[in-house]
Amino acid sequence: MTETVAAIDLGTNTARLLIADRDPYSQILLKRIITRLGGGFTRERGLSEEAQLRSVTALRQFAEDISRHGVARLRAVATSAVRDARNGQEFVARVLAETGIALEVIDGTQEANLTLSGVASILDETHCDLAVFDVGGGSTEYTLAADVQPIFSRSLPIGVVRLTEGKAGVAEMEDKIRRELTILKQELAGEGLAERFGKATLLGTAGTATTLAAIDLGMEDYDYKRVNNHTMPLAAVEEIFQRLLPLTPAERLLVKGLEPGREDLIIAGTLVVLTTMRLFGFTTFKVSDSGLLEGLILGV
Repeated sequence: MTETVAAIDLGTNTARLLIADRDPYSQILLKRIITRLGGGFTRERGLSEEAQLRSVTALRQFAEDISRHGVARLRAVATSAVRDARNGQEFVARVLAETGIALEVIDGTQEANLTLSGVASILDETHCDLAVFDVGGGSTEYTLAADVQPIFSRSLPIGVVRLTEGKAGVAEMEDKIRRELTILKQELAGEGLAERFGKATLLGTAGTATTLAAIDLGMEDYDYKRVNNHTMPLAAVEEIFQRLLPLTPAERLLVKGLEPGREDLIIAGTLVVLTTMRLFGFTTFKVSDSGLLEGLILGV
């Protein structure tokens, strides 16, 4: 008998809901709301009141959708912003009290492994080494996988909200990204995996990667089927970066494929992609629309 299940990914920038039927799998509803939960984040107070309100409002909408569709099972997770916030647990309790949704705060390794599961579900080629990177709002996860099984993963504090709000400009953001990725490369080398990582198929997931693909494809209406497995050369990423950099956030919204809510964050995200490709010697990267959310739904 078909059972309706749901998954929620509450990220630092975006809240996402997926409702689907299982056995056989069939997507019923996919909803995405940019809440900027990490906006205004400070070490002293953690999540700001304004950001909490935006996220609770979105989750309340999700709770109504879940009730309306008769969902039998739900898994809801929170990532970087909540796990790093000193008031993270208070926020989790608030969400439960105001929406009925029980958030599970997952660590970077869990996030990377779930993302890998979601990515693997749409790949056109899985019998190869994969270097998967998930550019989030608060952190970016890197995973080296063989035959879709993780053999190395790290979570780095180079998310797009954290970089955009915490650094004065492009040079400062790029310096932070390069320093973190240099440490990652050293750790990979320490485990004898640096060369293998650089020769793997580089695969990007989440908003930065899918936005770059949508811009590259000139999409007016987003189509995840065209985005999945779309391959971009380094030169195309560099061209998009140079095109977007001199524009104001409002002007960037006129670029086909750029989702509202990402107009200020796309510079930091593209810097993560560019620096990753340059530092490890990648000439292309493949894009996946599926990631953490789909990994969650597969395991509900």
